[in-house]
This record gives sequence, C-alpha cells and structure tokens, in this order.
Amino acid sequence: MRPEGKWRLIRFSITALAMFAVWMLFVWSLDLFSLAAGALGALGIASLTYDVFIARHQANLRFFLPRPVHLAIYLCLLFLLIYQASFRMLAAVVTGRASPRIVHFKTRLRSDFARMVLANSITLTPGTVTLDLNDDHLTVHWFFCSTTHSTAAGNEVKGRLEAYVRKVWL
Repeated sequence: MRPEGKWRLIRFSITALAMFAVWMLFVWSLDLFSLAAGALGALGIASLTYDVFIARHQANLRFFLPRPVHLAIYLCLLFLLIYQASFRMLAAVVTGRASPRIVHFKTRLRSDFARMVLANSITLTPGTVTLDLNDDHLTVHWFFCSTTHSTAAGNEVKGRLEAYVRKVWL
C-alpha cells in the first residue's frame, strides 16, 4: 500500500474511533444494538468527514497526538497561568487599572490543532480573548495591553504557552 493510502486509512480509522467513542459517551449502553448502530454510524460519518476531521496536509501523527509527559507539564502551566491571571484581573477590577486593546500577532506553530489549542488557552486565561485565528495569525482582545507592537504583544500574550504547545504537538 502506498503511503498516501496508509495515511488515508489511518485518518479514517482515527475519525471512526473518535465518532464511536462520542457515540458511546452519549448512549452509555453496551447493548448489541447500540454497539452495532454506533459502529455503523461512526463508519458512515467517518467515510464522509475524515478529510475534514484530520486534514490531508497534516500527514503526520505528531500533528495531533500529544506527548503525554509534555501534555501534563503544559496543563500544569496553563492552570498556573489561569490562577495568576485571575488575581491580576481581580486587582485590575478593584483598582480600575486596565488598558484594553485588540492586538494582532503570528504564531510559529505549524499544526492546525496546536494553533487551536493555543488560541483556546489564550481565551481561557482571564484578561484575554482570542477573537480570530486565521492560519498563523491571531487576533486577541487583551485587557492589560502594554504595547501595540505585534511581536512584543504576541510574546506577552502567548508567553510560555506557545513553546509548551510546540513541545506537546510538534
């Protein structure tokens, strides 16, 4: 089998397994009918959507399968940053010191999945909301804006998140 065919089969299988897992979470039953209906539905949906679920240009499992140790470190860092930003946000609300702005910057992450994780992590952190993610460009509403220079703003908003996301997903 050619590498393209193998990758197509891998993408189809991962999509079908993910769809079946979601089915099982919703149905929560091990009846033969539920298992068969879920498997058939998952295979049918996967045959139509595997190209959307895992893009063709991301022909590498490292693009969407995380490294477990780095993922654990990343989640701890994310929780710490959320905790710190919560106190910073509380202080800003009490003192009235804030300078909200919309900033634009680029990310160096290559995987669409990693970019999505970075954008959502930025949004989870109090004081920042990702408004748009277009290829490698992010548009973020930043509550504590200290600069409008795109590179400096990107470095402050992304902080260490981008480096850890790169370790987790490529």
